Amino acid sequence: MSTAPPDADELDRRVDAFLAEHDPAATDPPEFLRARYDAGLAWVHYPEGHGGLGAPRALQPAVDRRFREAGAPTNQPERNGIGLGMAAPTILAFGTEEQKRRFLRPLWTGEEIWCQLFSEPGAGSDLAALGTRAVRDGDHWIVNGQKVWTSMAHEARWAILVTRTDPDVPKHRGMTYFVCDMTAPGVEVRPLRQITGEAEFNEVFLTDVRIPDEHRLGEIGDGWRVSTTTLMNERVAIGGAAAPREAGMIGVVAKLWRDRPELRTAGLHDALLRLWVETEAARLTGERLRQQLAVGKPGPEGSAAKLAFADINQRTSGLELELLGADGLRYDDWTMRRPSEVDFTRRSPGYRYLRAKGNSIEGGTSEILRNIIAERVLGLPGEIRVDKDVPWKDLPK
Repeated sequence: MSTAPPDADELDRRVDAFLAEHDPAATDPPEFLRARYDAGLAWVHYPEGHGGLGAPRALQPAVDRRFREAGAPTNQPERNGIGLGMAAPTILAFGTEEQKRRFLRPLWTGEEIWCQLFSEPGAGSDLAALGTRAVRDGDHWIVNGQKVWTSMAHEARWAILVTRTDPDVPKHRGMTYFVCDMTAPGVEVRPLRQITGEAEFNEVFLTDVRIPDEHRLGEIGDGWRVSTTTLMNERVAIGGAAAPREAGMIGVVAKLWRDRPELRTAGLHDALLRLWVETEAARLTGERLRQQLAVGKPGPEGSAAKLAFADINQRTSGLELELLGADGLRYDDWTMRRPSEVDFTRRSPGYRYLRAKGNSIEGGTSEILRNIIAERVLGLPGEIRVDKDVPWKDLPK
């Protein structure tokens, strides 16, 4: 006999009981997080035994709020956005029960950080052109290739990795998806210094890296379909995150406007109001997207949310520099660092302006996202693709 999923009242009771047994102030944070996962109060919409209770996804914010108000430790989502927003839903969709049991719990608690080995020097916007090879060797695969723009590779324990396993078929076929151990022999991580002076991204070289077949996600040759699930979740994670009014960059600039009346001009006032309205419209659209997710799966709408986020963030950071005038040209620190997170609101205006330039590249370029919106949302004719049926090995390299 099946049991109905818990409703909001039942989740409230479960949170009450959990907090009564696990005092946030007296419980070791990792132990608290593991217990919360085991109680099904991590991702409440995930299945029982995998951090959830099969509850409606829309109830997650209320559960998170209860724990936040109780002073519970967090799993530091800013350090493991790739794991939480991309790896976890992909593992849930395509992983075996054994893979879910092995990876999801330490991923959610933050004990194991994840990165994403997708983009390559010759396969960025056109991910299907990737050339990292995985060759079967008994119960293992031998992987050789190079990945680039890999956030958190310098701290990651695991990576989601897509490879080329059959070069004799067209590029969207013959790809296979794996979980890669970042501590395995043959994995080399090198920092990529950015325009901000920091090395938030990395390039990763894979030389004869052995991956057991049990770490394959999905079927052999089905890597494109698995990757698409990851990418759709990635764009929702970047562009559709829940936020209160005036969160993020627009809040920073609005505060500057209120605090520094001597900087105001009529033209800047008009620009700020336009951006404020666009930001609020994007925020409300993101809320609608999250409600759609509560009853289904991410679709191409996430591409629009991510596209809007990149455009608004770049224009808002530019407006901040216009407001500040000569003071906006100062840059506080060019020290080479390898940060664990990107924080726009607590950094300098110069950092915000420079770092925002990457928003239209990371997580899918704005040009590619416009194509997705045109073809999959608006139903416009697709671009002519002359390589659609050409074996990957015969494509120009």
